[in-house]
Amino acid sequence: MFGISPLGWVHTLGSLPAIPLAIYMFARHGRIVPRSRPGAIYFVSMSIGAASVFLVAHQPVSNAIGLVTLIVLLAGYGVGLTKRLGRAGVYIETILLTLSAFLLMVPTVSETLRRVPDGHPLVTDLNSPLLLGAQASLLVALLVGVTAQVIYLRKRRMSGVGF
Repeated sequence: MFGISPLGWVHTLGSLPAIPLAIYMFARHGRIVPRSRPGAIYFVSMSIGAASVFLVAHQPVSNAIGLVTLIVLLAGYGVGLTKRLGRAGVYIETILLTLSAFLLMVPTVSETLRRVPDGHPLVTDLNSPLLLGAQASLLVALLVGVTAQVIYLRKRRMSGVGF
């Protein structure tokens, strides 16, 4: 089904929970909260997806996205474990983890458009206007989202409310 191998299904289903978890945390907290139950499940799911891409990817760019995702994810979760960064730590953590969600969504949207509906995908060419438009929309969402998150965190800090 959808031309996905059994290992591809492990990759897909392993990383799939990260999407609704990210949406939930963005809606509820305005950011991915790493030291929470949804944040822990997000980390595991993202790790499975990013690590397994090396076993299923057919294009070098996929391996690069997987590697960058792992680095961003580990850095995003690791930044909160150090106090050296002070108040900047929560901003760096937020930006890195939001970037990890973006790096999940770029190949997710791309692969979905290239596989659905089964046998007659919406996109057959990587230069399709639909695919390029979807990827551009994700980039705009990232830029607007990170800007809104930084403003939100700054307002919380200025009003004396903790993170």
